[in-house]
Amino acid sequence: MCSLPRRQSGATLVEMAIIAPVFLLVLVAIIELSMMFFATLTMQYAVREGGRYAITGETADPAAVIARIRSNALGMYERTAPQVSVNGTKYTSYGKGMFGAPGDILVIQLDCSWPVTTPLLSSFFTDGTYRFSVAATMRNEIFP
Repeated sequence: MCSLPRRQSGATLVEMAIIAPVFLLVLVAIIELSMMFFATLTMQYAVREGGRYAITGETADPAAVIARIRSNALGMYERTAPQVSVNGTKYTSYGKGMFGAPGDILVIQLDCSWPVTTPLLSSFFTDGTYRFSVAATMRNEIFP
């Protein structure tokens, strides 16, 4: 006597309906984590390029250095909304000698935040925001 196979026509669909939301949530979390690391690396590159521009002495205008940072940030400057500090002083209170004299050490720091949108990740960060700092430390060139 030969036994007939059982019919399981709907089992695959039910299994997919159970697994798909979890899989998609993990996939989106991985994508967002990679975007957070990309933002960190991009902002680190941008602050380094801004620092390199500042140490040459070609400009004493902090807005020009911020513009250089913004142009090298690949759109992440607006997304991360950084607070800029130069040698420990917030960008809002800058002056002519903000970048120091020739031979001085220049430290540019950006305190950034990234709003986390994935529910799986937002519980791991305070207020659902990934906060990070990037900085560049360089010695001013001997400029006239």
